[in-house]
Parts: sequence; structure tokens; C-alpha cells
Amino acid sequence: MLDLLEVASEPTRRRLIQLLGSGERTVTELAGNFTVSRSAISQHLLLLIDVGLLQARKDGRSRYYSLNPAGIAKLKVLLDSFWNTELDLLVAEAADLAALGTPPNSPQQPPGEMP
Repeated sequence: MLDLLEVASEPTRRRLIQLLGSGERTVTELAGNFTVSRSAISQHLLLLIDVGLLQARKDGRSRYYSLNPAGIAKLKVLLDSFWNTELDLLVAEAADLAALGTPPNSPQQPPGEMP
């Protein structure tokens, strides 16, 4: 099973997702934005389709790639869960510091010295 976040985070695939954010494009249009071959871009696109982030439609001899809204929503939920976890950790750390009487990000003052 492919890991959605791992697939989406690879720089070329991340850039493909960004480019497709403005609408559907062919592999030829997309490949013009990279120094790698059209074939390499096709492989990246297939991997993004496999994890559900992209979809493709065929029109004559051309295949048009676009974002898959359901896959992008799934990626957003995944990223939001990391963000919420990080916020929870920050809140816990701030509570620990408050319990010790130390304001967050303030240097410790030696005893008896005025700030």
C-alpha cells in the first residue's frame, strides 16, 4: 500500500499537484515545467493517480490530468491531523512551563537579578 503523504511530498509530484491546482493539463503541458523526460512525468502522474490524488480523462489521443477532489480532501485531513497534533503538543508544553512559573520563550533570570 502506498503512503499518501510520502507520495505527495516528493518534490516533482508536489509540483505537479501545484500545477494542476489551476486546472487540467496534458502530460506534455506538464512536462514542459520540468527538466526530466515526459516519460518520467508520466510515471509520477500514474503514482499520483494510484494514491487517489489525481484523475485522468481521455479525449481523442490526449489524456488530461486533474486533481481528484476526494483525494485532495483526504490529504488535507491527513495534514490537518498533524497540525492538530503539533498544536496539542505546544499547548501541553506551555501548560508544563506555566506550572513551573516560566513564561514560554523567556530567558531564565538568575535569582536576585532584576530583568
